[in-house]
Amino acid sequence: MRVLLSTIGSRGDVQPLVALALELRAFNHDIRLCVPPDFREWIEGLGFAVTPIGPELRRMTTSGPPVMPSAGQRRRLAEASVAAQFTTIAQAAQGCDLILGATALQIAARSVAEQMGIPYVFVVYCPNVLPSAHHAPPPLPPLPGEAPIDPADNRALWARDTARFNSLFGEALNAHRKAVGLAPVTDVRSHVLTDTPWLAADPVLGPWPDVLDPVFQPGAWIVPDKRPLSPEIERFLDAGSSPVYFGFGSIRAPEQLARVLIDAARALDRRAIISRGWADVSLLDPGPDCLLIGEVNQQQLFTRVAAVVHHGGAGTTAAAALAGTPQVIIPQVYDQHYWARRVEELDIGSAHAPGAPTSESLLPALERALRPSVAEKASIVATKVRWDGARVAAEELGSVIPTGGWR
Repeated sequence: MRVLLSTIGSRGDVQPLVALALELRAFNHDIRLCVPPDFREWIEGLGFAVTPIGPELRRMTTSGPPVMPSAGQRRRLAEASVAAQFTTIAQAAQGCDLILGATALQIAARSVAEQMGIPYVFVVYCPNVLPSAHHAPPPLPPLPGEAPIDPADNRALWARDTARFNSLFGEALNAHRKAVGLAPVTDVRSHVLTDTPWLAADPVLGPWPDVLDPVFQPGAWIVPDKRPLSPEIERFLDAGSSPVYFGFGSIRAPEQLARVLIDAARALDRRAIISRGWADVSLLDPGPDCLLIGEVNQQQLFTRVAAVVHHGGAGTTAAAALAGTPQVIIPQVYDQHYWARRVEELDIGSAHAPGAPTSESLLPALERALRPSVAEKASIVATKVRWDGARVAAEELGSVIPTGGWR
C-alpha cells in the first residue's frame, strides 16, 4: 500500500505523521509525506519521500510581531493556499492508494482523494478541534463586524466557526472542485473534518467527551527518540538539583522572555534549562544556574527536570505527561488553551493565563507545579498514558482500503 500523509503546520503538526510513517513502514507500506519545506531535510533523512508545500513556516513565524490581515488579505491568502494544495497534494498523491490529512487547514486533500477515487482519512490531535456540544472550538481572534457570543454557548460558537470556514474557503474550494468535475460543498468545515475523523490524542490527557458520537481514538502518535543528551546537558544536570525546563517551540517569544523565565526559577531557588526554539531565545545575563539549548531529546530530558514550562502544544504536553513531570502551560493560540485546562483538571501541573508571562505571574503557577502532591499525581498519570497510538493507527489504516471509496 502506498500512502500519502499530508499536513500544513509546525513541527507539532508534522511530527505525529512521522511517527505514523515509521509504524506504517514497519508494516512494509510505501509512505510519502507532503509537509512544509522546514521539515524536508529531517524527514528525507529518515528515508521518506517528501513533497514540500507552501512557504517556510519558520521564516513567517519569526519575521516580526503578528499582524491581523484585512478581510481582503485573508481571502487572498486562503485562495492561494487552496490553489497550492490542489496542485501540490495531487502531485504528491500520484500512485497512492490512500491519503491521510492532518489539521483543519487541509482544505483540498479530501477533494484530491475524491477525484482520484481513493480513500481519505482525516485526523486531528486535540478533541476540541472536532465539533461537540460538550466543548467550544479553539479560540480565534474576533473578526471585524462579528457580534460577541456568550463563551459558554458552545453551539453558537461552533455555528460561528462553520460560518468562518464557509466564508473564508468556500468560494475557492468550490471553484477548484468544479474545475475537476466535483460537486460543490455547502459546509466546508464538515467536508474537511469528514464524517469519521480520527483523534490522535491520548484518551487520558484528551478524552473524547461525546459517547453518543464516538470517534476513533488510537492515542497520541509519538516518535520514539533514542538520542543521548549532549555532554553539556549531562554536565549541567549533574551539577546540581533538578532544573526547570522552559521551551516554547515555534511560538513567537516576547522580548525579555529569558529574563522572565530565569527570574521566576531563581525566585524558587531553581536552575533553568531554556530551549531556543524557533524564536531563537537568547540569554542576556547567563549564569552557572542556567543553560541555553537547541534541539533535544525531550523524552529523555523531561525525566530529568523538576517541571516543564511550555506553550501547550499537543506533543510537548504528551511528552511531559509520559515523563511523569509536572508542567506549566502558558497558552498562546488554538488548542494550547485546551491542553492548559486539561493539565489543571488532571492536577499534573498548572495553567498560566494566556499571553506573555511576567516573573510575577509565572511564579505562582510554577510554585504550584513544583508541589510534591502535583509531582506524585504526574507520576501516576504517566503510567496511564499510551505510547502505542501510532502503531494502533497503522494497524487500523490497513483496514480502510478494502472498504473502497473515499471517506
